[in-house]
Amino acid sequence: MSAKGLFISPHEFVSFADLKRPNSGELALRGRGAAAIGSGGHLPNPDPVLKKLGKDVTVYRDLLADAAIGGCVRRRKSAVRSLERGIDRAGTKNRVAKVIDQMLDRLGMSKLISEILDATLYGYQPLEVMWAAEDGLWLPVRVVGKPPEWFTFGRENELRLRTSREPAAGEPVPDRKFLVATQEASYANPYGFPDMSRVFWPAVFKKGGLKFWVAFTEKYGSPFLVGKQPRGTNDEETDLFLDRLADMVQDAIAVIPDDSSVEIMDASGKGASASVYRELLEFCRSEIAIALLGQNQSTEKDSTRASASAGLEVTEDIRDGDAEIVCEVMNELIGWVVDVNFGDAERPKFDMWQQEDVDVRLAERDEKLTKAGAKLTKVYFQRRYGLADDEVEIAAPALPASRPALDFADVETFPDQDALDAALDRVIAADDFALAIEPALQPLLDAVDGGLSSTDLEARLVGLYPAMDGAELQERVARIIFVANVWGRLSADAEAAEG
Repeated sequence: MSAKGLFISPHEFVSFADLKRPNSGELALRGRGAAAIGSGGHLPNPDPVLKKLGKDVTVYRDLLADAAIGGCVRRRKSAVRSLERGIDRAGTKNRVAKVIDQMLDRLGMSKLISEILDATLYGYQPLEVMWAAEDGLWLPVRVVGKPPEWFTFGRENELRLRTSREPAAGEPVPDRKFLVATQEASYANPYGFPDMSRVFWPAVFKKGGLKFWVAFTEKYGSPFLVGKQPRGTNDEETDLFLDRLADMVQDAIAVIPDDSSVEIMDASGKGASASVYRELLEFCRSEIAIALLGQNQSTEKDSTRASASAGLEVTEDIRDGDAEIVCEVMNELIGWVVDVNFGDAERPKFDMWQQEDVDVRLAERDEKLTKAGAKLTKVYFQRRYGLADDEVEIAAPALPASRPALDFADVETFPDQDALDAALDRVIAADDFALAIEPALQPLLDAVDGGLSSTDLEARLVGLYPAMDGAELQERVARIIFVANVWGRLSADAEAAEG
C-alpha cells in the first residue's frame, strides 16, 4: 500500500485519485435501457394522443379548419411576425455581415417564420435547405418546411427521412440539409411537445357538441304540427296528409280535408336544455384559447377591457418563447453559411425584438452618453430610430444663459502674438506647406485610389508607413517650431528688460 494509492496485484496499481474521479461516460442509453424502440431502430413518437389514436400528426393538421383553433394559431403567428428582426454585427467582419443580410432578404422571412412556428403545433418541424453556388459562395436560396410525418428520429435523436425503402425507420439525411425546429424537445422526446395535442379533445367535444346542438335546434327550435284525422282513415290518406304537413312547415300553407285538423304545439321548457350545449361549446373554446394563447380573456365575449389587456400580457410571454424557436433555427442556418464559406469567422447573431422596448432603452442610453460628453451624429439617429432625412437635425449646443456670447471685436489683442502669427504665415505661404504634406501622404492616397476598403487599408497602413516620405514635412515643422521658440525668447527678454 502506498500513501497515494493501492497495489491490487503485483503489477497493477490504483491511485486514490482515480477512485475519486467521476465517471465521464454516458450510461443511460436507449441501446442498454428498456426505452421503446421501433423494429427498425427508430424512436416512435411518444405523443399520448397519437399513440391512443394510432395516427400521425396529420390528424392535428385537420384541426386547423376549426374556426377557434385556426384563429388562435393565426393570431399567435402574427404576434411573432410583427416583431422587428435583424442581425447583431458585433465583432463580425463587414463582408460576412453583408452576405448574411442579403441571404435573409432573399429567403422571404415572413413565410419562413410561419413555417418554423409550425413546430409549436406539431412539436417538430423539419425544413429543407436548398443550396446554390453564387459568386464563389455556397448560399441557401430557399428554405422550405416539409411535412413532419415524413420524418422520424433514430436512436441518437438524429433526424431520418421516411422513404419507400425504409417507410418506418427512415434513412439518414445529409449534413447541413435539414433544419429542425422543435418545441420542448428533450433526449427522451426529440419530437417535442405539440400544442395541438392540448386542444385535440376540446376540439373533438366542441365539434360533437355543435352537431348535437344543431340537431336539437332543428328538433325543438320550431313548433310541432300535429295533424288529426278521423278514426279508420286508411294509410294512403294518412301518408298524403303527412306530406301536406311537411310542406306546411316549409311554406306555412296546407290544404287538408274538412274533417281533419292541425294543431300547433310549442316545445316549451326546452330552453334550459339548449343552454347545456352552449356552455359545453364555450368551455371547449375557452380551453382551446388557453392552450394556444395562454389566456382566454381576450377571446371571450364577456371579458372586460381590463381583463383582456391583462390576458394579452400572458401571450407576450408565449410570443417571446416562439421567437426564441425562430432565432435558434436562423442562427443554426447562419452558422452553416459561415462555416461553409468563411471557416472560423465570427458569426452574426439573428435576433427578434419589439421596437418600442428597444427605443426606450436606446433613448435612455443615448441620454446618458450625451450627458457624458459624447456627440451622436445625424446618421446614428437615422439608423437607430428609423428617422427620415428631413425628420432629424443636429443643432449646435447653445451656450449657458449665464455665459454671454463673446464679441471678438472687444477682445484685447496682443502685439507679440500678432507678430508671431504673421511670421508663421509667411513661412508657410513661402514654402507652400501643402507641397510638403503631399509626398508624405502619397502612398496612402495611391492605396485609396486602388480601391482598397477601409478595413483592408487599415491592415496595410503599417506596411505603407516606411514608404511615406516625411522628410520635407519634418523640415517645415521644425522651422515653424524654431521661429516660435526664438520669438518667444525675444519677447521674454524684452519684458524682463522693461521690468
